[in-house]
Amino acid sequence: MRSLRLKRNDLRTEENPLFKHYLTCIICTEIFTDPVSLSCHHSFCSSCLQDFWAQAENKNCPICKRKSSKDIGVNFSIKDLADSFAGRQRSDPSDEAMAVCTEHLKDIKWFCKDEQRAVCPVCEFPHHKGHTVVPLEEQVQELKQQLRPDLTALQARRSRHQELEETYEAMVPHLKVQRVKTESRIRAEFEQLHRFLREEEEARVKTLGEEEEQKRKRILLERKTLQEQIQSLSEGLSAVEADLQKDGLSFLSASTRSRTSARALLSGSDPQLLPGALLDEAKHLGNLAHRVWEEMGQRTTFSHVTLDPNTAARSLSLSDDLTSVRCSDVTQKVPNNPERFTRYSDVLGSEGFSSGEHCWEVEVGDLPHWVIGVAKESVERKGECTATPANGNWCLVHRSGKYTQGTGKTLTLKRTPERIRVQLDYDGGEVSFYDPEDMTLIYTYQDTFTDNIFPWFGVGAAGEARTKAVRVCGVSSRTKP
Repeated sequence: MRSLRLKRNDLRTEENPLFKHYLTCIICTEIFTDPVSLSCHHSFCSSCLQDFWAQAENKNCPICKRKSSKDIGVNFSIKDLADSFAGRQRSDPSDEAMAVCTEHLKDIKWFCKDEQRAVCPVCEFPHHKGHTVVPLEEQVQELKQQLRPDLTALQARRSRHQELEETYEAMVPHLKVQRVKTESRIRAEFEQLHRFLREEEEARVKTLGEEEEQKRKRILLERKTLQEQIQSLSEGLSAVEADLQKDGLSFLSASTRSRTSARALLSGSDPQLLPGALLDEAKHLGNLAHRVWEEMGQRTTFSHVTLDPNTAARSLSLSDDLTSVRCSDVTQKVPNNPERFTRYSDVLGSEGFSSGEHCWEVEVGDLPHWVIGVAKESVERKGECTATPANGNWCLVHRSGKYTQGTGKTLTLKRTPERIRVQLDYDGGEVSFYDPEDMTLIYTYQDTFTDNIFPWFGVGAAGEARTKAVRVCGVSSRTKP
């Protein structure tokens, strides 16, 4: 054990075979790496011993075969000697000042920029003569300065990843909220349909029953009349038969009366079955589903445009049928998904257009602040963006009683419309706004469309206004200009 107390520079000489033997693992025949010692005092690399035991399926010493009687741990005394002998640099930051040159066993205090490596004073002269050699600490500080922008960039990227992760985290409960809300609305809509069908079914069954009752009474009345006529005929027939049984003067005196009575009963036409006495099954069953479908269509409404909740700013609240939007007093708890507007109180329609002509009307009432028009799918939704054609917005703006188009030009209207008609001619490159009351043209944009174009709505606070929301309506029955 005396050899363990030798100086470090003695360990790197080739004249120490004893130390090399002492610091060599018998399993891998290499200098120890993380050496462990068993209760029998034999030492091995930790990984080598574990592999050996796994193959041997026991925990006996590879040398003396004695069973290990204690938990093994790294022998740090032997590890230090093995690391020094092998010239390994310890990774512990506290050992950084103890780094030595593996060739000269001198403290490393310099850095050669030409060869990009740390050197000791012996290495510096003459091996690095003519090279740019600076103090090690100076190079460390320079490299730290170079690394700091990367650190800042990494921190920023991590923040973005964390924000995204938080958004995904918020999406999970929101998905459930969306599912529950949408399911409730679906069930409510179908319940209305079921109620209509039940009511329609009951009405048609009732009509069928009323027809059956009416025709039954009519048949019973006719039958009663026939029964009375049969009774009269039977009595007359009996009288004639009785007279025919008589002879002589008795028959002569009765024949005239009998003939008159019989001919009276035979007068008039024979009875006929009433037409239409049976139920009109064709009337009740013919095209039944189609006629019910048409009736249902008359009781339901159709909107050419429905709003997309996933694009609505948190300050907005949408109606259950997704046809109206208002500025809410409460900020909605919704995820900051890519589709959502975050800077402005905007929302898009759920369906975009890439061709053809499309038209819809928006009821604005006396709402003091609104923006109505169309926007391309790639419109900016998170940051600053003025509502201009250059930014993918074609709109009509109403604010403080004034009407403007996207570039700020004031528009003069002869009246204050409570509805605005929007007409998009995608292929013709036009977006027009009308007062649907008399189809007065308010303004027309002319442009070339390449993206999908979506209906676009912006809503401000209602304040004291009677109207609280803008609502998408069906096109009124006006003549297209």
